[in-house]
Amino acid sequence: MALFRVDYTSGEIPERQSKLGLMLSRLQKISEEYNVAVFLTNQITSDLNHSLINDVDVKPVGGNILAHSTTTRIALKKEKGNVRIARVYDSPNLEEKETEFIITGGGIANPKNFDD
Repeated sequence: MALFRVDYTSGEIPERQSKLGLMLSRLQKISEEYNVAVFLTNQITSDLNHSLINDVDVKPVGGNILAHSTTTRIALKKEKGNVRIARVYDSPNLEEKETEFIITGGGIANPKNFDD
């Protein structure tokens, strides 16, 4: 998303969204043709129109074109120390929920299994 944000000014948003849609469509075709998962990362921005529900005042960049092109959306957030939170918030087959995790030399782990 960063490249799309840099290359287009605010007056060119429709063109940016159109090109983003084309790229996402290509990724969808690759996913279907080769039976592979496509993993997208995204940036967030301040949501000045949000009512601070659940202490969230940010929103994903990319608008509806990006939101509707994904199957499952997961928000990642840093907590105290090495603890992170992963929250499923948009998925057709997973309930909305969150879990804590840490990243160790051995991979992703439950922070409850480690001392602070």
